Amino acid sequence: MPIPDDVTGDEIDKDVRQELQSLPKGLAEDVSRNLVMVAKLIDEDPEQAYEYAKIALRLASRVAAVREAAGFAAYANQKFSEALAEFRAARRMTGSVELWPVMADCERGLGRPEKALDMAGAPEVHKLDKAGQVEMRLVAAGARRDMDQIDAAIVTLQSPELASNSVQPWTARLRYAYADALLAAGREDEAREWFAKAVEADKDGSTDASDRLAEMDGVEFVDALRIDDVEVETEVESGDDTVAEPVEAVAPEVKADAAEAKAEAPETDAEITGEAGADAGADVAVERDED
Repeated sequence: MPIPDDVTGDEIDKDVRQELQSLPKGLAEDVSRNLVMVAKLIDEDPEQAYEYAKIALRLASRVAAVREAAGFAAYANQKFSEALAEFRAARRMTGSVELWPVMADCERGLGRPEKALDMAGAPEVHKLDKAGQVEMRLVAAGARRDMDQIDAAIVTLQSPELASNSVQPWTARLRYAYADALLAAGREDEAREWFAKAVEADKDGSTDASDRLAEMDGVEFVDALRIDDVEVETEVESGDDTVAEPVEAVAPEVKADAAEAKAEAPETDAEITGEAGADAGADVAVERDED
């Protein structure tokens, strides 16, 4: 697999780099560069990331960080049985419980939600940090929904972390999962409130809460600008309402530009069609289920 020249392998986490010190120098560099490619591609191109992970695994299968990376690459491609095997191997090597929630989610992916719930009640959960415990709660709620236990899923998500006003890395996803469960239970007003709270916490766009909120409100904003000689029409759609206005009322400067262009090229019968979304300031809107 090709690796760009600017990928040196030094980009990896220092703890992983320390693990790789048990390998010969040249081999360690090859493994680290492949791991960097896994990290770079796992979100945008998980299939490619999986290929790089397999190479790293062939080169250094006895390194826990490599087994973990291979597990996440398989997980991103919904190869849950393979991912679970790699996560278990990494856990045996390190003794850490850090991978416990994602291992439980693999059980869900394999159609075994009951096993995921058993893991959610295991002693290992108490050894997780706060982020891991929240992740485990999300997995358990997802397992409840897999079993059509919507009310139980809602109760599972109710926690001090959900009620807190402070924003943590997990806050948006937790609020989103709660809103989605409320909506599945037919509690639309509450769901709308929690989708709005998820939007407030989702600074990096990790969920589609804003889209879900707009969908619930039945609001869609579209600006369509059409110039045909001197005729321009803009449409703004909100629910079932459509407002169309002539160029004189909406965009006289656009009409003037169109007329000027027409004068400069009298032999060209041109129709200019443009569609404006976020750039025109028109998109006003206020994350497998979010597991």
